[in-house]
Amino acid sequence: MSAARPLLLALLILATVAAPACVYAAGGGGACAAERFSKNRVYAACTDLPHLGASVHWTYDTAASSLSVAFVAAPPSSGGWVAWALNPSGDGMNGAQALVAAPKGSGGAYAVDTYSISGYSLGSPGPIAYPTSDLAAELGGDGRVRMFGTLKLQNGTGEVNQVWQVGPVSGGSIAPHGMGTDNTAAKGKLNLVTGAATAAGGGGSLARKKNTHGILNAVSWGILLPMGGIFARYLKTFKSADPAWFYRHVACQLIGYGVGVSGWATGIHLGNLSKGITYSLHRNIGIAVFALGTLQIFALFLRPKPDHKYRLYWNVYHHSMGYTIIILGIINIFKGMSILNVEQKWKNGYIIAICILGAIALILEAVTWGVVLKRRKSENKTYNGTSNGHLPLSM
Repeated sequence: MSAARPLLLALLILATVAAPACVYAAGGGGACAAERFSKNRVYAACTDLPHLGASVHWTYDTAASSLSVAFVAAPPSSGGWVAWALNPSGDGMNGAQALVAAPKGSGGAYAVDTYSISGYSLGSPGPIAYPTSDLAAELGGDGRVRMFGTLKLQNGTGEVNQVWQVGPVSGGSIAPHGMGTDNTAAKGKLNLVTGAATAAGGGGSLARKKNTHGILNAVSWGILLPMGGIFARYLKTFKSADPAWFYRHVACQLIGYGVGVSGWATGIHLGNLSKGITYSLHRNIGIAVFALGTLQIFALFLRPKPDHKYRLYWNVYHHSMGYTIIILGIINIFKGMSILNVEQKWKNGYIIAICILGAIALILEAVTWGVVLKRRKSENKTYNGTSNGHLPLSM
């Protein structure tokens, strides 16, 4: 009997720990099962969504094709907005039929508007493809917004494409959401009958285009052009590197410009896809860098010969333009990273690359100054030796 007591105690502890887990699993298999709503709203199923800390709760009447839904998420900042949508034509924002909850009026109470989204801007409130009723929203004491509504779906609907999002409100208007991984990946499929929810893979074509835009510009304006500048400034000091330094310089600049034009073009395309979403400073710097880079390319065809009287002025123009492009390009790359809200490891990687190029430039600056000073000293000795300390007669 005494030997059985430790066993009974262990079983009692195990049962105490396991019981809440069993009840929790029976309620819906996630944190969403513990959610409680006002006005005695109860839903048959729920799922914790994989991004933005959101959850969706629903009751689906298959006979009437009526979907009662509650969406719960925390805005990125106080007074922000939340949105949940069904997309009958795709798996992203374009074509989504959205419910958006945002604060209205001076009291800050939340209200729900519907949006039929075309392209990648929210547009204006209006009717959506699904008749809606019982729209409401409220802000909880935990800072999360709970949005409610009923949608009339097409007969036979079982699985839907869902999209959800959160964002800030600026000046009383809905502002663009962030572009981090959590935001761009906030979409997936939801089976209203079985309750199965799957996340969309890959982040979508728009996210890929934005990443491509960032990579192309970082490699071109942010790495290849500084490398070309290093070749031109430092290697030409060494007589053995002539004319190799020139061809390396031109190769880096032409390849960098070509890749940069591709990155600039993807930026223009992204701007056309994102009507109403404008990053003015990033765009204006990008246009300036492209314009100055194009002028640099044309300047190659107008380069005077080394002994031409205008060569000095051309050199001043070429060098000042080149350094301006490099500086603006690096600044704009960091602006773009902030817009995309990239992970810190990517910022750190680019910072390391720039630091390596900067360290190489500093080392070469010291070395080349040493070479130049030594060469001048040697030339002065030769000059004094041949003239016996006197100025040449020609002078």
